[in-house]
Amino acid sequence: MRSFHFVVVLALAVAISSPLAVAQLKQNYYASICPNLENIVRGSVQRSMQQSPIAAPATLRLFFHDCAVRGCDASVMIINPNGDDEWRNPDDQTLKPEGFTTVIAAKAAVDSDPQCRNRVSCADILALATRDSVFLSGGPDYAVELGRFDGRVSTRNSVNLPHGNFNLDQLTGYFGSLGLSPTDMVALSGGHTIGAASCSFFGYRLGGDPTMDPNFAAMLRGSCGSSGFAFLDAATPLRFDNAFYQNLRAGRGLLGSDQTLYSDPRSRGLVDRYAANQGAFFNDFVAAMTKLGRVGVKSPATGGEIRRDCRFPN
Repeated sequence: MRSFHFVVVLALAVAISSPLAVAQLKQNYYASICPNLENIVRGSVQRSMQQSPIAAPATLRLFFHDCAVRGCDASVMIINPNGDDEWRNPDDQTLKPEGFTTVIAAKAAVDSDPQCRNRVSCADILALATRDSVFLSGGPDYAVELGRFDGRVSTRNSVNLPHGNFNLDQLTGYFGSLGLSPTDMVALSGGHTIGAASCSFFGYRLGGDPTMDPNFAAMLRGSCGSSGFAFLDAATPLRFDNAFYQNLRAGRGLLGSDQTLYSDPRSRGLVDRYAANQGAFFNDFVAAMTKLGRVGVKSPATGGEIRRDCRFPN
């Protein structure tokens, strides 16, 4: 793993967005450009979720992996012929294809409307598809700021993301470098209420981690022996709710970086609050997602474009 100092410095460079670029974001950005945009994207995401239960968590992960690297510019979706792109970095190899296909299908649906064709950025479609993935999984429905442009650059070495064994200081440092508060970090971690992880990300904890419930560890050993993965929220793995935090209180957090939110007394109060009050979690999650969506926003002045194909710069 690269040094944590390098992670913070690089992420901080990404997080500094032009005030003008952030100012271009507004909820009704496409009102006169593509007035039916949100209905089109939601319908497409619903179809993707009907085809695969992985679509929602995969899309949510894709959004975070995009915004946390070069900003919210859909650079994570670029395929470079020379193989030097973000998604081929080992940290992005965990991203499931269902996230990419959900966004590509939504882009195709948007472009099928002549009024909208090639006028909506992949970055904005990803932001909307993420919101819809959360909502259609039982989470909050919230307004999404729009007006992002797509980046043209994607490189393998630009990817530096938090790892499953991070402690609280590393987590708060990383998220802080993106302009996100400790509260934002704990709320965004609740996105792990849907989805799964390969055993390689938590297997080291099964040999006697004192913060893990022994019965849960025994269950995970069985899962790893049979399927090679486990759900991040074993209680309600396909529903976006606050069970993730209730699991942490019981020592049933899958990743070490999740369980540390409860084992470290500095963040335990927020976990307790969200475990007891789903509405509080939803409110803080929406606020944090809005802030995350402002990271590294591109404009035409900073090299942004509207890609005709989300996989390739124009």
